[in-house]
Amino acid sequence: MSDEKYKGNGRKGNGKALPRVGVFVCHCGTNIAGTVDVAKVVAYAATLPGVVVAKEHKYMCSDPGQSMIQQDIEEHKLDRVVVSSCSPLMHESTFRGTVADAGLNQFLFQMANIREQCSWVHEDRQLATQKAMKLVRAAVARVIHHTPLEIKTVPVNPATLIVGGGIAGIEAALALGKAGHPVYLVEREASIGGKMAQFDKTFPTLDCSACILTPKMVSTAKNKNVTLFTFSEVEEVSGYVGNFKVKIRKKPRMVDVDACINCGSCWQNCPASIAPTSRRIKIGDRVIKERVGHMPVTPIAAGGGKDG
Repeated sequence: MSDEKYKGNGRKGNGKALPRVGVFVCHCGTNIAGTVDVAKVVAYAATLPGVVVAKEHKYMCSDPGQSMIQQDIEEHKLDRVVVSSCSPLMHESTFRGTVADAGLNQFLFQMANIREQCSWVHEDRQLATQKAMKLVRAAVARVIHHTPLEIKTVPVNPATLIVGGGIAGIEAALALGKAGHPVYLVEREASIGGKMAQFDKTFPTLDCSACILTPKMVSTAKNKNVTLFTFSEVEEVSGYVGNFKVKIRKKPRMVDVDACINCGSCWQNCPASIAPTSRRIKIGDRVIKERVGHMPVTPIAAGGGKDG
């Protein structure tokens, strides 16, 4: 915001009256006051366009500090508030509650972080004070353009999509299904289980991998809240938070899933081959071992075929 645009008559360029802004600068003990000349920042803030009151307090987040803000909102008819203190992550919700309790829309509030972004990262008091003044000026310029907002509650689709049927996806699906949420578990391979299904032992206890994984796979398949999409891939995700739409492509299995007992006979008798027909082990240009012909195929699960 250009000061010249608002200077002199307390009005915007379009002739409308400026909002009434209150600026409150926190010492945060010596965290801020030890490096920043707070009194100088307050005096500067009082000269900014739209600012009708500027004050300081040792701990603005304390009850006396918050009470001071609320009293000034009522006494000076403030419709915007700027607090210059720590990070918004720390106390933005605190001060929003303070202004809301005073009858002001909580979104007509702005924080200027002069602790993490200023006093904690500078040693030169004069330069730190100048930077704090600029941060306050920017916050005042911004809060003038704030408009009141209202919080709305909208229904959220509780269904959850999990991509990947490894042990992590299985655990997540079981936890969410147990909590009563609909879960759609999408796995691109013909069976869930992931890499763990290919291991013999698990680290660090060397427990039997199948003994841990198999009951979880069965529980996932039987959980009424979990819908499995094996041999499938996510093609498209649209929508927004709380209301996503997902397009899933299911590949043809070339087997009757309902009749399949996972015996693997279809793999053994299938005339097509997806395995390499030869294997050669080399060191440099020297061939150590070579095998030509069809290689044995280990079935990982019933189902297979070309993408479609």
